[in-house]
Amino acid sequence: MTLFRPLFRSVRMRLLVIALLPMLVLMPLLLGSAMLRWTGRVDDLLITKVNGDLTIADQYLQRLLENSGERLDAFAKSAALRDVMDRPAARRARLRTQRRALGLDFLYLTDGSTGPGDLHPTDWPVVQSALNKGQWGSVVDIMGQKTLTALDLGLGQQAAIQLVPTRAAVPTTRTIEDRGMVIHSAAPVTLPDGRPGALVGGLLLNRNLGFIDTINNLVYRDRSLPDGSQGTATLFLDDVRVSTNVRLFEGVRALGTRVSAEVRARVLGEGRTWLDRAFVVNDWYISAYQPITDSFGKRVGMLYVGFLETPFREAKTRSALTMGLIFLAIAALSIPIFLRWAGRIFGPLESMTKTIARVEGGDLTARNGPTGDSGEIAQVAGHLDDLLDQVQERDKQLRDWAESLERKVEDRTRDLREANRKLEDTTEQLIMSEKLATVGEITASVAHEINNPMAVIQGNLDVARSLLAEAEAEKVKTEFTLIDDQVYRIGAIVSKLLQFARPEEYSGEDALTCPADVVRDCLVLTAHQTEKAGVEVTTDLQSDRQVAMSRTELQQVMVNLIINAVHAMPGGGRLGISVWDSGDTVTIEVNDTGRGIAADVLKRIFDPFFTTKQAEGTGLGLSISQRLVARAGGEISATSTPGQGSRFTVTLPAA
Repeated sequence: MTLFRPLFRSVRMRLLVIALLPMLVLMPLLLGSAMLRWTGRVDDLLITKVNGDLTIADQYLQRLLENSGERLDAFAKSAALRDVMDRPAARRARLRTQRRALGLDFLYLTDGSTGPGDLHPTDWPVVQSALNKGQWGSVVDIMGQKTLTALDLGLGQQAAIQLVPTRAAVPTTRTIEDRGMVIHSAAPVTLPDGRPGALVGGLLLNRNLGFIDTINNLVYRDRSLPDGSQGTATLFLDDVRVSTNVRLFEGVRALGTRVSAEVRARVLGEGRTWLDRAFVVNDWYISAYQPITDSFGKRVGMLYVGFLETPFREAKTRSALTMGLIFLAIAALSIPIFLRWAGRIFGPLESMTKTIARVEGGDLTARNGPTGDSGEIAQVAGHLDDLLDQVQERDKQLRDWAESLERKVEDRTRDLREANRKLEDTTEQLIMSEKLATVGEITASVAHEINNPMAVIQGNLDVARSLLAEAEAEKVKTEFTLIDDQVYRIGAIVSKLLQFARPEEYSGEDALTCPADVVRDCLVLTAHQTEKAGVEVTTDLQSDRQVAMSRTELQQVMVNLIINAVHAMPGGGRLGISVWDSGDTVTIEVNDTGRGIAADVLKRIFDPFFTTKQAEGTGLGLSISQRLVARAGGEISATSTPGQGSRFTVTLPAA
């Protein structure tokens, strides 16, 4: 360390550090922060997509249940069944024909006391409802091997599936799953003797590949996923795949494999929906699981949809590498320019330092000489030469006028100190000016780099709209609208970042905005963050007056305050937002029950680039918010009690 100390004392090295520090430290931090936020947003979009896919799959299953019950009830009420009801042989033939027409695996008529084999129909709630209440119904039920065989000799064999050892599954000693998951339907009928009866039918879902392939084709149509990704769907009986298009290897479906222990505990154990990445058989998928309950209210299985994660992970990696290469290219082009500019500063300064050193050594003839530059430092060097000329002149006069020279030397020394002070002030101003100019240039460059992927996102969204049919586009209209809104919001944020960096290049127009409406919009935009953090949100919107402030700017202020409050409550809490009139002003108050802000930190929270979030924040949010509110003629203030929470108050003049 001692060897490097003289090196860092040199003017050249210090100026080089000042010139290169923003490029080599600040810009990588900004790029890293932007990439983290982008990858986080991509992950959120993937979870949103798989959640929508699960909704479609569940709607198809529910519609299949409804269709099965409705079609069975229509047959129960048909004249064709009434005509053969009092003729057993014709009735049995008609039931066989209708079973094939309805695509069912079994269909029988019961009075509640008898059924196929030793089956007791009244053991099933759906049959009891048809007999006792006269209501048709269709549910999912689990039937054992004995029951399936009684309904049809081949059903027991069709339902049986050998278990395949699966990585990360719950350990088990079972080797076969012989139960069957059945769509169980029943409709009321009137028997020939006038007693109530029930027409009961069912469809076995074990090995029903047509059912699961229909779900997969419905959810993951052509070009709904990027190249290399693959959509899958699965029906689970307990934790065993009984119908799936997931492959163990080429051409062999993963029937008999089991879900991971983590997913099983969340979905079957706790009854919650799984929306996250999960290991499926032999690879990682963006997955969605939801429990399936039978007619007894028990969780008996799961419905799953998901798509391969690898293409998205590789895309994020490529993006990170691309950003890194772009940074290296920018650095390679800009560092020589910075060094050239720095050389124009430290060259004359080093010359002045050497000149002063020679003068201090006794050489009063030492001068800087002409530098060929007309800048401020060259002027200072010229002034220094003039001062040295005067010092030399006074030194000559010293020999002639000893007594008067002492007083004059004191005056000139005072002048020299003032000149040195001015030199230091000028140098400090130059350094600060250079630093701020560099920060502004880097900020504009980063904003430009963010605008490019924004344009790509918007363009591809428009392409997706044009490729989807009108009916299909309507299904995802809400998601497309949300993406449009967020792309617009990103553009607005980038614009405000440019305004912060170079405000003289931008001008805005006042607009009338209702703060209560903006608060409602912001709560929708931040719903994912508040729900994920377990934050309870309460509102008290008493005012419907308008303020002279851009809706986008006020939205930016409110989103910043809400997100900061969520970050202050990592373990959950309460977030309250109130809007009320105060004379000629409208007051917006945001309070939380988080960890609070220390008094010494509270004084600095509105300073640019000040942040307590380390790499997760830029320190510009509250500074920009204060600037936007002040420009609208209002003010923003904060109070906090450590350990109890914080309160931010925004006051704006009413329009």
